[in-house]
Parts: sequence; C-alpha cells; structure tokens
Amino acid sequence: MIMEIEEVRCEALPVLSLNHVSLLVRDVCNSVRFYEHVLGFSLVKRPSSFNFHGAWLYNYGVGIHLLENKVMEDYDAINEPRPINPKDNHISFQCSDIVLVKRKLEEMGMRYVTAVVEEDGIKVDQVFFHDPDGYMIEICNCDNLPILPISSSCPLKPHNIGTYNKIIATNYGCGFMETEMMENLSMNMLNFSF
Repeated sequence: MIMEIEEVRCEALPVLSLNHVSLLVRDVCNSVRFYEHVLGFSLVKRPSSFNFHGAWLYNYGVGIHLLENKVMEDYDAINEPRPINPKDNHISFQCSDIVLVKRKLEEMGMRYVTAVVEEDGIKVDQVFFHDPDGYMIEICNCDNLPILPISSSCPLKPHNIGTYNKIIATNYGCGFMETEMMENLSMNMLNFSF
C-alpha cells in the first residue's frame, strides 16, 4: 500500500504592521503622563462611543491604548516594587542613544536594569524599567543586530520606503503600496490629536 502525503501550505494573514498595544491601567491620567513625558507619545482622539474611561496615544508608528480598570487595585497586595525582570513580557522601543536614555531615567529617579546581548561580536544594549502599572518597557539599540528571516523563501517586508527599499519591494513583491499606505496613515493619525 502506497500512502500519498499531501503538502499543506498555510498562508499568513495579510498583516501590514503593528497598530497598537492595549494596556489595562489603574489611573489613565497617571499613565498618560508617563507615556507622554518618559516615552514621548502624544494623545490622539479616541472614539467617543466608548463607554469606559481610557486614552489613546501615538508615536513611532504605533499606538498605545490605555483602558482604565480600577479592579486592578484589588490585585496589588504587595506594597514594594516588583523586580525588573528582562525575561518578563515587555514592549520594546528602539533608541538612538542608550547612554542618554540611562541618564534621563536617572534624572527622573526611575529604577532600571541593563543587559547586553552579543552575537558574532555585535553588541545590543538594553534598558528595562516599569510603567506606573508594572508593565515592562525595554529601550534598546536593537538595530545593531541584522534581522534575517530563517527561511530564504520568506523575505521580510521593508519598513522604511526609500529609493533602495522601493526597489526591494518591487522586486520581491513586498507590498510597496501597502507599506506606503500605512506610512501615510501613520502620519495622518497625528491630525486627530487634541
């Protein structure tokens, strides 16, 4: 008896980019101040049809949606700050100057820990700290490491459309139009700010 094995190919969803991260917070105003002053986000208009307190912020091509949930206070039995663990869930942001990041965090009196990742002589510096609700934030110079797809049959879509990347997008069918539309949408979203 000969068995024939059928190859099943799964196509990924037609995802273009990260749109937003949604976080439950105890105090929206306190969290808004943190994301504005520490990370440089700006408030943007949030649909008025929501029947719960929250705020939307935007910068760096991504949104942060804060959803107030007073019930979170019930889970806060510990009064001391939780340890900063780089292996915890976190949101990571690329920076241009890791030394300046550490200096500014020190000026603000914020606790942080650092780590270094090394691959083939290339070093990536990481700084980890918590937002007011204990969510982990990472700031890094991660672009030091080249990101390569594991499978050569799966080219990455470019995130910066310049002359060089337009050629790549055209040659590899990487969705030039989708990338261009998302960049325009990102810039236009700032027009919705208060």
